Amino acid sequence: MTTLIVTRSTDHEAPAAVAHALEARGERAYRFDTDLFPTQIRLTLDEAGGGRLSGPAGVLELAEVTSVWYRRSATGAGIPQELDPQLRQPSVEESRRMVFGMLAALGAFQLDAIEQVRRAEHKPLQLELARTLGLEVPRTLMSNDPEAVRAFAASCPGGVVTKMMASFAVYDAQGQEQVVFTTPLEAEELEDLEGLDLCPMTFQERISKALELRVTVVGDRVMAAAIDSQVLPRARNDWRREGLALVDAWQPYSLPEPVEARVLGLMEALGLNYGAFDFIVTPEGRHVFLEVNPAGEFTWLMQYPGLPIAEALADVLVGRAARRRAPRLLTEAAA
Repeated sequence: MTTLIVTRSTDHEAPAAVAHALEARGERAYRFDTDLFPTQIRLTLDEAGGGRLSGPAGVLELAEVTSVWYRRSATGAGIPQELDPQLRQPSVEESRRMVFGMLAALGAFQLDAIEQVRRAEHKPLQLELARTLGLEVPRTLMSNDPEAVRAFAASCPGGVVTKMMASFAVYDAQGQEQVVFTTPLEAEELEDLEGLDLCPMTFQERISKALELRVTVVGDRVMAAAIDSQVLPRARNDWRREGLALVDAWQPYSLPEPVEARVLGLMEALGLNYGAFDFIVTPEGRHVFLEVNPAGEFTWLMQYPGLPIAEALADVLVGRAARRRAPRLLTEAAA
């Protein structure tokens, strides 16, 4: 039995922890660093679904794969940047198609299949499904229309915050990473929204916080942790601004049963076996859903407050815990 871990070479702690948990259960873990393909890893496929991976992790016959953990992808990143763009772009695309084609052709259980992950990443879908299932969600506007944004902000007496639909970073002249955090939108900024014609953004009503939650779901197992992000001024709008300073302050949290049931309902609707949920707990005790990341980070939660996430992932991958299959419509669409 072999679990194929699909990631990239800069991804360290999570793959190592899950590989260790898999090996403790008698499973081989084979790490596929996608950024090393096609420059340092060889992959062969045939018309009958057979094939082989060979690289720094050794040789893997694809027929030996019994499960797949899809975590990160950076296929083609090692192709030289100085290559003519007319050649580099199709080289990257062909490499991506081969990797994703391999995953699509594997008959093994996948946590989670790339089609499910990509569908689940859509924030409008998440919010609509969450609302339909009975989770409280913030009033939200996603738009590139400045007038619509100003009208929306005027209808939110507590103010609005702005965020991006995708997690990404920009880099300054020194190469330092500058993450785009959730940010309050002030009155003067509402007058200067012309940049929206280049990039739409998400706007949400500003919600008072008593706590922020990270709820990690693996299969049917729900593990919640809470942080008081209001203790540090820079963390009040987005705890990630002070993520290192707050890392040891995370505490276990008991999610109310109705909220947990709706969280599992959203996982079912999205066809996911892994999801990292973000919630706000208001001073009145309301639980407000913000988003779910189908490939969200979790390693700090294994240390603080000690959630057994790697073990839970290993149990699902080896079939010791319940597995969730893709929704029927998604399965038919992918066929």
